[in-house]
Amino acid sequence: MQSFQDKIAVVTGASSGVGKALALRLAEEGAQVCLVGRNVTKLEAALECVPKGKERLRAYVADLTIESQISELVERVKQHFDHVDILIHSAGVICLGPTESSPATEFDWQYRCNVRGPYVLTQALLPSLRARRGQIVFINSSAGISAKAGAGQYAATKHALKALADSLREEVNAEGVRVLSVYLGRTATPMQQEVHRFEGRPYRGETLIQPEEVADLLVNLLSVQNSAEVTDITLRPLHKPLKD
Repeated sequence: MQSFQDKIAVVTGASSGVGKALALRLAEEGAQVCLVGRNVTKLEAALECVPKGKERLRAYVADLTIESQISELVERVKQHFDHVDILIHSAGVICLGPTESSPATEFDWQYRCNVRGPYVLTQALLPSLRARRGQIVFINSSAGISAKAGAGQYAATKHALKALADSLREEVNAEGVRVLSVYLGRTATPMQQEVHRFEGRPYRGETLIQPEEVADLLVNLLSVQNSAEVTDITLRPLHKPLKD
């Protein structure tokens, strides 16, 4: 198993949910972690969640729908670190509704956060990841494989994210860069609370996938020796919701 000592990780969506759990778990394993999020208050709260090794965490406020803020983020990371070994795309937004009435502006917002942001950030950090034979993780959704009614816009962005990861893997694998897509089912996150509210379902987070479980699994996968790679993994809750 590889050690995370001397590894530099950039984790987006790190102020809550899976991104936060992953960032904290990597720091506990010895990595230097750049926590990226839009909400400075939540990011600062995340920094307080590690009892030991807080010096391995650094917060960066950035809205990934705004390209200038991505550029500023990359420059700040480069000022603090001379390389990046791990890039984890966990930031994401969701809007639900029927295709007939869902505003195109909501589609644009989801595209910019869920697809374009990861694309631009990956481009910017790819030279370092290539040089370090690094790893890139796309936290996707089960919607990236199978689209449901009322989630057309969101699912379209997640299908696009799958295509981006698959194409990128073919481009960089020969240089030792590994690319992993993680297709999550319903996970106990603030986003899932909003989904349940839209569906009119009671939210019972304890029955869903836990962010810490995802973090534990991915840290193990990221520590696999360089002779092997995991390309795609799907997780879903053990307890399935009752049909309406």
